[in-house]
Amino acid sequence: MRAISLSALALAAVLLVGCAGNQSREEDSQLSEQQLYQNIQQALDDGRYSRAVTLLETLDSRFPFGEYAEQSQLELIYGYYQVNNWEATRAAASRFIRLHPDNPQVDYAYYMRGLAAWQSGRFSLETLELIDISKRDLGATRDAYVDFGEVARRFPDSPYAADARQRIIYLRNVLARHELQVADFYLRKEAYVAAVNRGQWVIDYYPQTPASRDALAVIVEGYMGLNMPAEAREALAQLINNDPDNARLDGDTFDPRYVGGSLSLKGS
Repeated sequence: MRAISLSALALAAVLLVGCAGNQSREEDSQLSEQQLYQNIQQALDDGRYSRAVTLLETLDSRFPFGEYAEQSQLELIYGYYQVNNWEATRAAASRFIRLHPDNPQVDYAYYMRGLAAWQSGRFSLETLELIDISKRDLGATRDAYVDFGEVARRFPDSPYAADARQRIIYLRNVLARHELQVADFYLRKEAYVAAVNRGQWVIDYYPQTPASRDALAVIVEGYMGLNMPAEAREALAQLINNDPDNARLDGDTFDPRYVGGSLSLKGS
């Protein structure tokens, strides 16, 4: 009997919440544009972001060309972000950019779109360095890199530009490390041409990253696997010049990970 009573109480509570929600939506649909917007501001000020999102969606659907349309679309981006809905944040930001490319706050839309991609591309344990995010698919990370790049390039004086530039540095390092993981895979599979090409890609597109030095080591080993000693020594000379303390080096001798033997600048 007790279990039945508790179940009945739980069901009644759910029904009451549902009824209250429906009643609230009905009341919202009767409000004027100004009243809706005032309620939105109150909800945002109180930190009731789910409620703010509901009101913003109502305002957007009922008054798409109203007095508060552009501002409410910006605030909807913020609201979605605060409730951790990264996909909706990016969609709302993209919509704002498409509809209002000349709005003075369009830099904010680009920044928030990048920030949502940044959040969706992170693991909760990443800050503890227990998981290397360079070893997984980095679609969202690349999206964030592009969006922050847009902020830094198109809006250099934006209040969000400095933060965007700092995030770009971090993301560039992550993307470069990811390319090295792919190059390492090619070396293990003896796909030496692909490994050399991927190492060169890192050097060409991420030249200022720590990974660019290890990319030289990949190129050396790739050429060794291709039995191209002249090209391997040329890359080795660059590696010694740029990163003499590289883990693969013992003086002027290169010890590969997967290819047999070693390579020295003084070898025959």
